[in-house]
Amino acid sequence: MNIKKIGLTALAASLVSVSANAGELSMSGAASVGIGGYSSDTHNAGTSFTMGNQFTVSGSGELDNGLNIALSYQLDNAAGVSGPFDDHSITISSDDIGTIKFSGHGGSSATSSMDATAAGDVWDGFDGAVASGVTGATIGASGGTNNSIFYTLPSMMDGMSVYAAYNPQAGNGIESETSYGVTYTGVEGLTLKYATADENTGVTATSGDQTAWHVGYAIGPVTMELTSNDYDMGGATNDKEMSSYEISYTVSDEISIAYGTEELDLGSTSTDAEYSALVATYTAGGMTITAKMEDAENVDGTTNSNADVEYWFLGAAFAF
Repeated sequence: MNIKKIGLTALAASLVSVSANAGELSMSGAASVGIGGYSSDTHNAGTSFTMGNQFTVSGSGELDNGLNIALSYQLDNAAGVSGPFDDHSITISSDDIGTIKFSGHGGSSATSSMDATAAGDVWDGFDGAVASGVTGATIGASGGTNNSIFYTLPSMMDGMSVYAAYNPQAGNGIESETSYGVTYTGVEGLTLKYATADENTGVTATSGDQTAWHVGYAIGPVTMELTSNDYDMGGATNDKEMSSYEISYTVSDEISIAYGTEELDLGSTSTDAEYSALVATYTAGGMTITAKMEDAENVDGTTNSNADVEYWFLGAAFAF
């Protein structure tokens, strides 16, 4: 729903010592329900229901000095943080200074803002103890979580966006993290992204650098994407590289299908973890129905029979 012409003077006064013109307050929501299950040759985990629910309250207005101020606050009961409150941020922007976003929670670095795999992070559903009883492999952190700043420079040329992020020192012995990235969309149908970031955990063996790139090209109803995320850590056994591709086909305005794969080079093992997913979606009037089949092999970096796992899912999501 939209509640228009609500003065945001109090909000603006808390940020800068000038008054704000009338602004806008809006609320959006999302809800989902689904069912799915894991299975393997050695174990069957049965099926389980899942549910998602959240509201996001957003306020925005233009100050007398031309700055645009936006405040966003998300309520999510499954957030896992203090109470039901989740991501929240303040954004200050103008044509001259670009965009500065301060995230009290749920921020991103230059790499984490773009490092989802082309296939949609299939690995993330197998990175814990799942149907087979083994613990799946994980990839490194991407920085820029709470109390971080993300800055996008003013437009320098059509189709190009340059940005940087800063995550301050997290504690004694843990250095600050910086990251930089660029996105280019100046050719019709083509998307190019590149970013690099520091990864500091306070432990030399697990600290280092992350480099991520993304190439996407859409022609007619077909979209192809390639991604890579490379983690170069202080300890060679902690180096990891995730490569992925996906091809999707838009059947109609409502129906699309996609197939993607991911390969995780664990560095410390001789066997890569491999993932694939076939996804079909139907969207109409704010509702999206999703059906997918996912397959994972060598999830823990071994060729053991219980390291191969499958997952199926059927769900509906609603935006309002």
